[in-house]
Amino acid sequence: MRIIQITTLSLFCVLGSLQAQEKLTKEEALALALEQNFGIQVSKNTTQIVKNNSGILNSGFLPTVSLSGGGNYSTSDAEIAFPDQVDEQGQPLPNRNFNDQESERYNAGINLNYTLFDGLGRRYTYKQLKEQYALSELQLRETIEFTILQLFEVYFNIAQLTESNQVFQDNLEISQDRRKRAESAFVFGQGNKLEVLNAQVDVTNDSINLLQVKQQLDNAKRDLNLLINQPIEQLYSVDLEVRFVPEIEIETWLDKAAQNNIALLKQKRNNQINAYDIKISQSGYLPSVGLVGSYGWNLNKSPASAFFPGTNNTTYSLGVGASLSWNLFDGGRTLTRVKNAKLALENQELLEQETQLRFNRDLNNAKQNYRNAKEIFEIQKKQVETATYNFERSKAQYQLGSITSIAFRQAQINLSNAQNQRALSKYRAKLAELQLIQLTGQLLNVEL
Repeated sequence: MRIIQITTLSLFCVLGSLQAQEKLTKEEALALALEQNFGIQVSKNTTQIVKNNSGILNSGFLPTVSLSGGGNYSTSDAEIAFPDQVDEQGQPLPNRNFNDQESERYNAGINLNYTLFDGLGRRYTYKQLKEQYALSELQLRETIEFTILQLFEVYFNIAQLTESNQVFQDNLEISQDRRKRAESAFVFGQGNKLEVLNAQVDVTNDSINLLQVKQQLDNAKRDLNLLINQPIEQLYSVDLEVRFVPEIEIETWLDKAAQNNIALLKQKRNNQINAYDIKISQSGYLPSVGLVGSYGWNLNKSPASAFFPGTNNTTYSLGVGASLSWNLFDGGRTLTRVKNAKLALENQELLEQETQLRFNRDLNNAKQNYRNAKEIFEIQKKQVETATYNFERSKAQYQLGSITSIAFRQAQINLSNAQNQRALSKYRAKLAELQLIQLTGQLLNVEL
């Protein structure tokens, strides 16, 4: 994925150029979006979570080991009486007192549990987790692709508005020059007041148009700053040059579009995940075999009693065992889960057919839209040439007094409209190209 191989050094260079308020190229905007865009960052973290869940540590294949221990301490005072008992001399036996009698008990143990066989449910669950991780990577790629499209939609909007801003600036200068000429002609008695008023109206209209396009341009730049996670009021200019991908290369990508399209790849992963669901549910029909092991240590300190001395008793124990469980009938819950899993897989297969049909529609629409946009762009380029020639001739004739200011103004409007439409069609054609390439699955490999 050539387009996302951006080094940290290049990103620092981009940030430095933005601080200097220089031109923000398409490559620099893309680098910032890939590293800074909020949606991409969230998607990357989500993918990492799924990756963690799909690891061996979450698979159930490893044993569980637990350590336990405890201690107990107690102290007591005891008095033992011997009623109606006498010693050898016939004297009553005296009471015996045991004060501060201490008892201590300590234990520690380690236990191991391991599932040897669980009906293959663990195996298919692990495979399903791997598929879910692969799906999350595709979802991350999808997020990146749509962010790139959104980025260039805004970027090209800025470029188009930048060109329109220059067109309206030129219009305003032409109208101001015309007003000066009309005022001079009126002063020297070679014109009338109506010419001056018409020129002033055109100056006002061109000023309003310029203010409006500047406002749109500033708003578009704020939109781009949000996408690339930069200060909202950051100032920069954009690259107005557009390079189209050779059509022969696009045709090569179109031949393999069904193999690389992100929507189709995601659907195949979903099918596999649901297929594993059936296997996991069927594991309930089989027995489960487990292995247990334990090792323990106990220490029991008991005080002296009337007839026995105090003792310290230490024991060590080692135990190994196996278990077998087989749920012969669970009330039909396993059977229900299997039936539902098969129906879910059938739904996914239907969705795959729908996704394939939608892909065919979108691809054909995108191809036609791309070809039409390129053709319109070529037509608009010729239209600008015609409008420019017409304007230059009208300007010369107006200066000679051969045509009216209204005719000259119309030639001026025709030229500005043609220039604006050329800029609009140029960026629409490039955006249509990127949308088509995205459907082929090659958007991350295209050179800007």
